[in-house]
Amino acid sequence: MAELEFVAKVAERAGLPPQTARSLTEATLRTLAERISGGEAADLADHVADELRPLLARARPEEPEAFGYDEFLRRVADRAGTGPDIAEKGARAVLQTLHRVVGHAEFEQAMSELPREIGALAQPVPRTP
Repeated sequence: MAELEFVAKVAERAGLPPQTARSLTEATLRTLAERISGGEAADLADHVADELRPLLARARPEEPEAFGYDEFLRRVADRAGTGPDIAEKGARAVLQTLHRVVGHAEFEQAMSELPREIGALAQPVPRTP
């Protein structure tokens, strides 16, 4: 999936303007790369558009940083220049889009390195009747 198509899917899922979706995509992928191992980040990078790969790449395959849900969203919000609610909505849309691009098995492998609360962002929000 090309970068523009990826960002368009994020914008659609999150109900946000394309420029905001682009900022949130970059912020979420960078933050995700900090939180998972270098090997998992590289595996995910193999499935995304060339323009998005550097966001998942790490200079060294060091151990991932250990931080939880609140810090994950704080970093996304700071990098994207948004508030926490928009960061959560955007991170959810990015992870759900990434799930579709990468495929279930590969995505679940990467998500297994995250706290359950962060991984839950990739799950669809149940619709209320």
